[in-house]
Formats: sequence, structure tokens, C-alpha cells
Amino acid sequence: MLGDLIGDMQGRIIGRRVLDAGEGHVVVEVSFEGSGSYYGTAVTGFGTYESELRADGTLRGEGQGVDMTADGQSVVWHGSGIGRFTESGGTSWRGSLFFHTVSPGLDRLNHVVGLFEYEAAADGKSTASYHEWK
Repeated sequence: MLGDLIGDMQGRIIGRRVLDAGEGHVVVEVSFEGSGSYYGTAVTGFGTYESELRADGTLRGEGQGVDMTADGQSVVWHGSGIGRFTESGGTSWRGSLFFHTVSPGLDRLNHVVGLFEYEAAADGKSTASYHEWK
């Protein structure tokens, strides 16, 4: 069941690297940074995901990252998702995140799966939203 809003992030892609390219098979590493909030607590962070172009034109990806509060508390996440190219030259992703933190104020993240929507525009700007899946 889709639950409460965990938070929103705004960011930008800061790097891309081709990891594998062969006849119809491409794997790209994408690094990004951003800021937003988890349950109303402001965070900034960065992450990296690998995106594999599949034969049907869709994308499959896995990534990880870390977000931090202003006072140094951290949230680590790992995720997987399915993406597609948009008509405007960006990508659109849907998937799940698993969080870990020792922060007492963000402990709620340890007990939910996050479902995400992530949009990356052709110019590298990105937005994401996360909801609980209970």
C-alpha cells in the first residue's frame, strides 16, 4: 500500500561514464547531486546509478547514495528501477529504495521501502519524490 510522502529532491547530473558498449548493449554510469527533505528534515546528497539499455528500448538501473542533514546525520540508500527515454531527451524512472540510518530523527526510514519517481531532463536537472510502501 502506498503510504506517506517521504520527501522530494531537486538536483542535477554531474557526470556520465560509459561502462560497456557493444552491439546494442550499453551500460552508463550516472552521478548526481541534490537537495531536498525526508519527512521535513532538510538533506543534501549525492549518488550514482548504472543504467543498462535493454533490447526493447527501456532502461534498467541500480544505484546507491548518501544524504546528509546540516548537522551531519546521514542516510544511505540503495535502489533499483526501470526507466524510459522521454520525448524531450531526458529519462523517466520508477523504482524502489532501501534506506539505512542511525539518525534517531530519521529512523522511520529504516522501516519502510521507498517507492520513487525520478525525472532527469535533457539539460541534467532532476527531480524526485519518494513515498512509503508499507
